[in-house]
Amino acid sequence: MRSSNPVFSRRGFSRSGGYAGFDAQQQPPQAGNPYATNPYAANPYAGQQTQAPGQPYAPPAAPPSAGRMTIDDVVARTGMTLGLVIVMAAAAWIAGLSLPLAFGAGLVAMVLAFVQSFKRKPSPALILGYAALEGLFLGALSNYVNQFVDGAAMQAVLGTLAVFTAVLVLYKTRVIRVTQRFYRFTIAAAIGFVLLMAVNLLAAVITGGDGLGLRSGGLGILFGVVGVVLGALFLALDFKQVEDGIAYGAPKEEAWLAAFGLTLTLVWIYLEFLRLIAIL
Repeated sequence: MRSSNPVFSRRGFSRSGGYAGFDAQQQPPQAGNPYATNPYAANPYAGQQTQAPGQPYAPPAAPPSAGRMTIDDVVARTGMTLGLVIVMAAAAWIAGLSLPLAFGAGLVAMVLAFVQSFKRKPSPALILGYAALEGLFLGALSNYVNQFVDGAAMQAVLGTLAVFTAVLVLYKTRVIRVTQRFYRFTIAAAIGFVLLMAVNLLAAVITGGDGLGLRSGGLGILFGVVGVVLGALFLALDFKQVEDGIAYGAPKEEAWLAAFGLTLTLVWIYLEFLRLIAIL
């Protein structure tokens, strides 16, 4: 499992290297194929089963529940990760951490996130290190914005919670259905969004102004709303990954990656809300 964030996504709970459960078309059983009706043949976490020569084929048993990821594991790891973000953000706010130090912490947090994204197995130390440094960055930045817009941080928190709750309800009631088309659209939109923001930043560095104006004024509001919507779409992808991981019997350690992905997405949404409130 990997985060569905466009920057950090590499692999998921998959049937063939893609996302499991994305309405993949079921192929009809092939005549004479003893594996055609095996319900666990596509499960990357199902164990191998040996078969004595001359004995009829029997489908392997479902993976045992012991040592497998559960929703409680995901909730617990996500609570630890987000809790650390909040604690460090509060510490940075109270201590009045300077913006240069905060941006340095944010840069290191980004490096840790990239390192974790390219590891085959989750590293709790890397994930918690990212959460701590990201919290310092968010706390100092929120304190700075709050000096100009009183209550901006609290409004951004409430907005993030509202988006999380709304997407969770819509996903659980199947109003939002995560399909291959949904996935491709979200990734394509995110790549385009990130590229536009990179061009805007480069233009701002070269000209010394607002670049293309995509992060200020009317266009800034428009792109801020787009950023929040993209974050909501990625939340749906994260929920799908968690659901598929539990259904496929993913190892318990994968809960750390689920927490990592959810944290990345919630930080994205919070920053977009904070930017929107600052512009408004």
